[in-house]
Amino acid sequence: QALPKVKASGAHFKSVSYDDLPHIITRLHASSVSLATRFALEFLILTASRTTEVLEAHWSEIDLDKKLWVIPAERMKASRDHEVPLTERMIEILQAAAELKLDNGLIFLSSLNGKAMSNNTLRLALQKRLGVDATVHGMRSAFKDWAAETTTYPNEVSEMALAHSIGSKVEAAYRRGNLLGKRRHLMADWDAFLACNERKVIQLH
Repeated sequence: QALPKVKASGAHFKSVSYDDLPHIITRLHASSVSLATRFALEFLILTASRTTEVLEAHWSEIDLDKKLWVIPAERMKASRDHEVPLTERMIEILQAAAELKLDNGLIFLSSLNGKAMSNNTLRLALQKRLGVDATVHGMRSAFKDWAAETTTYPNEVSEMALAHSIGSKVEAAYRRGNLLGKRRHLMADWDAFLACNERKVIQLH
């Protein structure tokens, strides 16, 4: 099987075409990658989050009633709290991960020692086990490309979903909120895009 097409982002993180991501997720589901690692990598793709944000996530940050994952400022690159709307698939992953839950509060646990996975865990799963020549960080670039090229959401919405700092004029216009409602719709559309395309892909064996 040919590997997904690779492109280099402006930050030199190798990415894949967003059209390839549903196929990659399908391969992940069918792979022999450990269950916890599968959960973490898919959750990362769905949330368009950074590796450390996912691997250091704690159950205390999850509010299932409000369908929110609130990452505290001390764990964010921009040093401010970041709210991630939880979609149906994200919640399914969290519920499945809860069955592996230990007392240390971490959501995604290493199958080797029950502690936080190393950053290399997801990289090795993606590149070595799935054969994808791209970085884990590049999944965020694929999300951004999808939002820009296939949706009508304003740029500010996807930028806030990625927890990027935005320009002063935009910041002034939206300083009273974080566009959570629009981001909730955006992430639900991303979830649906990945799931819908996945059903069209023949699983690899």
